[in-house]
Amino acid sequence: MTEATGSGAGWARGATDVSTNAEPGVNAVPKAVPYTVPRPPVTIDPAIWPSIAAVPSSLLARIAGRAADAIFRAAVRTLPLAVRYPDGTVLGQAAAGQAAAGEEALGEEADRASGGTAYPVMTINRPEAFAARLGDGGLIGLGESFMAGDWDADDLTAVMEVFAARVGTLVPEPLQKLRALYLPRQPRRERNTEKNTRSNISRHYDLSNELFATFLDSTMTYSSALFPESGDALRTVAWDGLADAQQAKIDRLLDKADVKEGSRVLEIGTGWGELALRAAARGATVYSVTLSSEQQELARRRVADAGYADAVTIELKDYRAVEGEYDAVVSVEMIEAVGFEYWATYFQTIERVLAPGGKVAIQAITIAHDRLMATRTSYTWVHKYIFPGGVIPSVRAIEETTEKQTGLRVRERLAMGEHYAQTLRLWEERFMDSVDEVGAMGFDAVFQRMWLFYLCYSRAGFETGYLDVQQIVLDRRV
Repeated sequence: MTEATGSGAGWARGATDVSTNAEPGVNAVPKAVPYTVPRPPVTIDPAIWPSIAAVPSSLLARIAGRAADAIFRAAVRTLPLAVRYPDGTVLGQAAAGQAAAGEEALGEEADRASGGTAYPVMTINRPEAFAARLGDGGLIGLGESFMAGDWDADDLTAVMEVFAARVGTLVPEPLQKLRALYLPRQPRRERNTEKNTRSNISRHYDLSNELFATFLDSTMTYSSALFPESGDALRTVAWDGLADAQQAKIDRLLDKADVKEGSRVLEIGTGWGELALRAAARGATVYSVTLSSEQQELARRRVADAGYADAVTIELKDYRAVEGEYDAVVSVEMIEAVGFEYWATYFQTIERVLAPGGKVAIQAITIAHDRLMATRTSYTWVHKYIFPGGVIPSVRAIEETTEKQTGLRVRERLAMGEHYAQTLRLWEERFMDSVDEVGAMGFDAVFQRMWLFYLCYSRAGFETGYLDVQQIVLDRRV
């Protein structure tokens, strides 16, 4: 077992959520999520969670912790947050509103302090441990300190949105320029070479089919849905519409790739088989590749149960090893696992196997190009605990890679990040409804907090526009 899997005993769910009690006089967000965040066990197993069980305690870590504490406190003073400390200190705009109300007892700030504006509440339970982890690991430390219970939030997504919206300015510019000196880089063992990629994929997708089934819908689709709703109505979509929205997303990709009866389809990244099933239902033959043995097993079973075993082949194979010729190539949220060094290889492989007149439809999570360039070699909490070796591309990077390295051209894009935010909301609520079941599988409360942080962290990215997701249609240059 490793910190990336978190599987093991020791799951415990406390009766009290320490983040639910607001400080007297401080305006706080009413509890907006329909669950209680699991508390980590008093004793965390160091064999499973070595970085969580022990707080960094070296001299360097203590010095870095004091610096990180000062930077953090300075940064949050102007943020729309209420950051609460055990000694009664409150930082953020909520505290400023309270102070202004105390001095003037009128005006906008008084309204804020008395309930006019609600702020997300971040409760620091163990300030020294929080600062030490932040100083030792930066954003890795922010996630690890949540996993350890050093801080809490009733509405974790709302807190993360505040940080996501200002991620480029939270740290003073002079320190940002030094980021290459103090931020860790992705380990060479996690670069997505043909040798390493299987291990990277397995660490996430082979956790357990049963685990993913606790929060995915009946289609077992682990990517953004495409809902019929828009605007304010999109923000309240319900669970019972998720499966249809996932199938609508898949059908749009198949339509754009012109998949029909007789089409030869290559799918890069099988998932749990829903796209292959829907392509086969159109009369296509599908060759699908994955590096997850768990996904392959369940996808093959679903294909056989649906009666499409003769039309769908699912192989455990790296995309670079694919041979043959295909009328359509479809790939859903797989490019994020390729690694930026191999984006050209990914698109060159697609071009190599694409038949004359063929079309390509991919779905890709994207990030602004300047953020990609600033962070593409960084090693983050998501790399350590969720997606080793992953890098989210920008639209510009995709377009430049295909234009300079291949004969493919982007012909059409649909941005649908707001749909991913709501997909993640539904997954988050479903997962938290299933924590007893997840615990019984051997995934402890530290894992549950890790997974919640991952879902909320991701959702905040889409809610704020820091992340987007695109359906991109390509074909050969004419």
